[in-house]
Amino acid sequence: MAKQAGIREVKGLTVACDPIGNMLLVKFSVAGGSDACVFFPAHIVFWLLEHMPVNQDPDLPPPVHYPQIAQRDWDDHITPRAVSVKCHQHADAVTMQLELDHKSPMRLLLNRTNVEAMRQFLANYRGDLMDLGVF
Repeated sequence: MAKQAGIREVKGLTVACDPIGNMLLVKFSVAGGSDACVFFPAHIVFWLLEHMPVNQDPDLPPPVHYPQIAQRDWDDHITPRAVSVKCHQHADAVTMQLELDHKSPMRLLLNRTNVEAMRQFLANYRGDLMDLGVF
């Protein structure tokens, strides 16, 4: 799939859960740019888990890059929170548009390897999250 203008191609990603359990910090390593961090509230994580495709290829290679999350990523006051997410599945990738609370929307292109890595990260943290928006 060709990269479109305004879409950041994800090289790798990593995820960590906040101590309270109501959001994840996702750090994306993007081609040709600096890493980008976004807070994903639990309700977005649960939605993604319901809608992300599960890998069907037993020979899918693992991601080649996992950016490191540091304390400064948690403490950075300009790290946006995802308000909503829209995904579009293609044959070999998923485009994800994140509406953010105080920045312009972020459009990402995740290849099949990174889609599966994200799905596995989110699934691993599912039990640690509680959706505070449902109370």
